[in-house]
Amino acid sequence: MVQTPSKPITLEEFLKLPETKPANEYIDGQIIQKPMPQGKHSAIQGEFVPAINGVVKPKRIARAFPELRCTFGGRSTVPDIAVFILTRISRDENGEIANTFSTAPDWTIEILSPDQSQTKVTKNILYCLKHGTQMGWLIDPDEQTVFVYCPKQETEVFDEPEALLPVPSFASEVQLTIKDLFAWLL
Repeated sequence: MVQTPSKPITLEEFLKLPETKPANEYIDGQIIQKPMPQGKHSAIQGEFVPAINGVVKPKRIARAFPELRCTFGGRSTVPDIAVFILTRISRDENGEIANTFSTAPDWTIEILSPDQSQTKVTKNILYCLKHGTQMGWLIDPDEQTVFVYCPKQETEVFDEPEALLPVPSFASEVQLTIKDLFAWLL
């Protein structure tokens, strides 16, 4: 849902607004509310974050975050899953994970919800790729398909059950097939 404020709002003004559920995003000067996640979306997101973290976090390679606000390049978006290489995780003065992330994730993962615009989600992924993201996934639970986006490469489509899904090189030990991914819905 696009919210049109009575007067144009800046990114700085947007970031001062209270957070909403579901999250609002700031894209091209507009406030756009993400749809409320539903069952399939929540199931995949809930399983995928620990699946990634179970591989990359113990080895101090990277970390996956659900619904993390990422503000960079004049936009503020909330990917369903944002994965950051450990050295790129924003830290506060105590060395702890910061509340504010002002860089694009290294791997952005979006899970399509019913009635959500695939075009809008794809534009967010492509925007991330232009700002340093290594790989973007768009997971379509209804079609049991994953679209994989990489900078300056042709989009790949995965829908065969035994197809091993490509991951960024830093997460090479994350081994997941289409069948594995969508088995989280059973």
